[in-house]
Amino acid sequence: MTDALYRIIDANFNRGREALRVMEEYCRFGLNNPALSGQAKQCRHQLCQSLKGIDPYKLLLNRDVDGDVGRELKVKGQLQRQSLEDCFTAATKRASEALRALAESIQTMDPALSAVMEKIRFEVYALEKKAVLCACSKHKLESVRLYILINATAQTDEHEVLDLAKTSIDNGADCLQLRAKDICDSSLLDLARKFTALCKEAGVVSIINDRADIAVLADADGVHLGQDEIPVSCARQLAKRPLIVGGSTHNLDELRRAIDSGCDYVGIGPAFASPTKPHLNVSGLGYLRQAIPILKQVGLFHVAIGGINLQNIPALLEIGVKAVALSSAVSDSKNPADSCNALKNTLLSSTK
Repeated sequence: MTDALYRIIDANFNRGREALRVMEEYCRFGLNNPALSGQAKQCRHQLCQSLKGIDPYKLLLNRDVDGDVGRELKVKGQLQRQSLEDCFTAATKRASEALRALAESIQTMDPALSAVMEKIRFEVYALEKKAVLCACSKHKLESVRLYILINATAQTDEHEVLDLAKTSIDNGADCLQLRAKDICDSSLLDLARKFTALCKEAGVVSIINDRADIAVLADADGVHLGQDEIPVSCARQLAKRPLIVGGSTHNLDELRRAIDSGCDYVGIGPAFASPTKPHLNVSGLGYLRQAIPILKQVGLFHVAIGGINLQNIPALLEIGVKAVALSSAVSDSKNPADSCNALKNTLLSSTK
């Protein structure tokens, strides 16, 4: 049975290595995520390095391509893929199956090496989860250009908030954030659920400011966390489904921490003096110029924020901003619908 053992190891070594390469390429080119791509690459290299202890000549000499009875076995639907996501999912299954087969077979000759195969297998499971969640967020965020923050307080009429949300949705908003202060939790949850329902019906991304618990309970697409809110990892622990998590950054130190936290997008600003947050120091276009290439390199989505209006958007587009988050340019406008349309058209004009 020694020959059969080497054939099993050889076949599954090849299968696992090939599957990990597919996973790596998906994370690299599909998600544009260097961290996840690096994790897949590390798994592949660890697999190759670990199996160097097994005589490669014995693997090759026991390989019997022509005599392999499994070579012609086919199942319905095999190798049918509809998307890159399908390719990634299939690759993760092949990788974990190959690693399990390696762990089981190698156990008969080297228990310590078998344990290494098991370790890599669990790393593949973790990578699959991270990549799938990343893909969900990326898919929702990639078309966002106009991100509108809608403010509410205990004194604000609920109908005004929802009317402004509806007007924004109908006139070009791609993402809405509910930013509510001084509202009791029960009222906030009720408002958040109505707010989220409006967004879902129109296919617009819904974000709740600060409150990950409310975002989860209201079935919002995500939560935006400031510098003083709970960590990104804690917000994800609350959600048993994909949850977009954004973070505010005002300088390069905060930007680096946000990137390391694993958030899905960052707000960069204030680009200009903000009428809704006059206490914040203006980061200015200098910070945005520094942040944008860094975010592009790590594959992280961004929205410029702070004092943005129709007049200063061209300056943002000129330095590479793709999406803007704003509030008063719409909420304080005499005609919010016209303002939304004008803002969206200006943003879209940069892609023509």
